[in-house]
Amino acid sequence: MPSAIEGLSTGSFTPPTSNTPTGSRTLGKNEFLKLLTTQLANQDPLAPTDNQAFIAQLAQFASVEQAEAANSRLDALIIAQAANNQTSVANLVGKEITYRTDSVTVTATNQTPQVQGELAQNATQANAIIKDQNGKVVATLTLHDVKAGTVDFPWATTQLPPGTYKVTLTAADEKGESISIDSRGKARATGVTFQAGYAELILNGVRVKLSDIIQISEASNTTTPSTTSSGA
Repeated sequence: MPSAIEGLSTGSFTPPTSNTPTGSRTLGKNEFLKLLTTQLANQDPLAPTDNQAFIAQLAQFASVEQAEAANSRLDALIIAQAANNQTSVANLVGKEITYRTDSVTVTATNQTPQVQGELAQNATQANAIIKDQNGKVVATLTLHDVKAGTVDFPWATTQLPPGTYKVTLTAADEKGESISIDSRGKARATGVTFQAGYAELILNGVRVKLSDIIQISEASNTTTPSTTSSGA
């Protein structure tokens, strides 16, 4: 007697294996509802689902639906907030920005970058030591009789090749004792980038995080103390 499966072609049939994934990895409200209705359709007529258990399952279904709705509203809120942040940051373009940094960037169009510090107390002398990428001192900017607070070091030095230079600030009182002075930079914002996944300002061709911004202003016209400059 011929076999029941004799004559059937298996050339286009791939039997399932333990490595073949089936179903979905997520359980949304649609999957939950299908699961619930399948359970009800296949329950034992002689021992139907308990009313309390059925109500509990309906409550779970409602919770899943509410959670999905909340996630949708949250996603919309995040998108709206991101768009608002981008618009706000774009308004900073053209502003003069003071930011935390220990370097300055010289470009072909910006041969006089601004070096700034925050002095803890009055100082007899303050120095800005400029070094190239090899650690060589290429310029020293010196101020005399400096008042506490924001200190601008005029870039009164010979032109340097385009590149990024390390800035080290030092200050001392009349006894020669060291005074704390924090390094800062000042530049006009020329653009905004979101390349890193968050907003960054472009200052002198360098990306600066918003968390490093100290001050935003339209322009600055400040009078600085007397200054001397020396090359390397």
